[in-house]
Amino acid sequence: MDFTNPKTMRDCWVVNDGVMGGISQSTLRQDTQGMYFEGLVSLENNGGFASMRSSAQFPAGTQALELLAKGDGKQYKLVLRTAIAPQVSYTADFIAEPIWQTHQFNLNQFKSTFRGQAISAPILSFADAIEFGILISNNQAGRFAIQLKTLQSI
Repeated sequence: MDFTNPKTMRDCWVVNDGVMGGISQSTLRQDTQGMYFEGLVSLENNGGFASMRSSAQFPAGTQALELLAKGDGKQYKLVLRTAIAPQVSYTADFIAEPIWQTHQFNLNQFKSTFRGQAISAPILSFADAIEFGILISNNQAGRFAIQLKTLQSI
């Protein structure tokens, strides 16, 4: 996925804690260097997260994913969902430093969760992924901003 391409951003959407009564806000914004995912996380009304999502497919044989991103020094999660276990979020943590960094994610880095709680789930295969996302949570109230350039399989 090339986030410098405006078409890529048109295929993305945001999901915030408003689905549970929270008031966090986020937006997507295009830039020639990549797509910004930014906003404000609020802990009010039992809130506390903001996320962006997109459909995704990775070829069979994918050994790892590489995300080129820069941000605000906060912790984010790369989230994958599959058709095999549609209610499960497979998440891997990373810190979005204020310089461009390539974050590599191997299968063993992903934890299976449901609404933020660890659960037992089918083993993740990158080839089974149908959706990817970026999530900020873990009581990180306040403004956030992360810029995504590329997500690729290796």
